[in-house]
Amino acid sequence: MLDVNTQNLDQRRALLLNGDFRPMSVSPLATLSWEDAISGVLSDRLTVVAEYDDCEVRSARRSFRIPSVVASREFVNLSRPAPKTRWNVILAYRFTCAYCGASRLPVEDLTFDHVIPRSRGGPSTWMNIVLACRPCNEHKADRTPAEAGMPLLVKPHHPTKAKLNALALRHLDHKASLHRDWVDYLYWDTRLED
Repeated sequence: MLDVNTQNLDQRRALLLNGDFRPMSVSPLATLSWEDAISGVLSDRLTVVAEYDDCEVRSARRSFRIPSVVASREFVNLSRPAPKTRWNVILAYRFTCAYCGASRLPVEDLTFDHVIPRSRGGPSTWMNIVLACRPCNEHKADRTPAEAGMPLLVKPHHPTKAKLNALALRHLDHKASLHRDWVDYLYWDTRLED
């Protein structure tokens, strides 16, 4: 049984990094519970990169500081294609309508448009889905872009997980609420201040 020396232990999560010390996932942010982080370290699957200063757990024989950042001992290839989810499509097209170019639209004003309509056999794949604002989607209706006179401003594409991670970092708007140990690993490629 572990003796816990901290308050709010359930809020102590560890940021999970890939073997190259980049975030495993940004959207959603890849984190582990403190129990899973310690278990991964003890089973030699994870390496501790940083620890919380103010909390530890103790067993009868050992004490452990709670990891705040851990890295996988194995490299996971993030250049593989990303899964098609609603959030990934929104990120891939950067909150921007593929028809009129309206950008930074709120999520509730965005729709998913099948370039070749489903009623005409268009598949629900990355190569046939784009993001559209409501007015453009309603105007296009059950037609192809050519039939509606609405050329696509972007080509449908299938992004990689790494590309979506990079895009998600741009939209991570709660930087101030992130643990200080996490910021350096989430924003490792941002310009250093003078």
